[in-house]
Amino acid sequence: MWEKSKNKRPKDEEENFTFLGRGVDFKGIVNLEGTVRIDGRLDGEIYTKGTLIVGEHAVIKGVVITGTLISHGKIRATVTASEKIQVLKPGILIGDIRTPSFMMEEGAHFHGLCDMGPAAWDAEERQDFEKVDDLAAHRGKVRLQDLPS
Repeated sequence: MWEKSKNKRPKDEEENFTFLGRGVDFKGIVNLEGTVRIDGRLDGEIYTKGTLIVGEHAVIKGVVITGTLISHGKIRATVTASEKIQVLKPGILIGDIRTPSFMMEEGAHFHGLCDMGPAAWDAEERQDFEKVDDLAAHRGKVRLQDLPS
């Protein structure tokens, strides 16, 4: 009569979802898995490999290390995101960020340094700079020739 769904995922494959609601003030270190949504205040450090969603009324101060950050709120922190950071209107992010992808919507604000991985350039093949002419030396020769005797 009642069929069990064959598409149902086992419990170990279900994504965790954590919610810190508006009016919640938290101080300390938070280690979470899966998707996290914060609408309250966090003063400290937050670590998650999943997605961190910062609501419009949220305030975070400290250190944020996450997979993906999507923020509508206020963040004053050092932020590291292994996938991407999105600051959406009316979000404010003050602090240094490190991420391979950074997006900021018109109306959002960012103040700080952004490192999008120039270390990845080291993987590119290095050019042979010995074959490049020294332009300064070349310019010096040209100028000497142009001078009247």
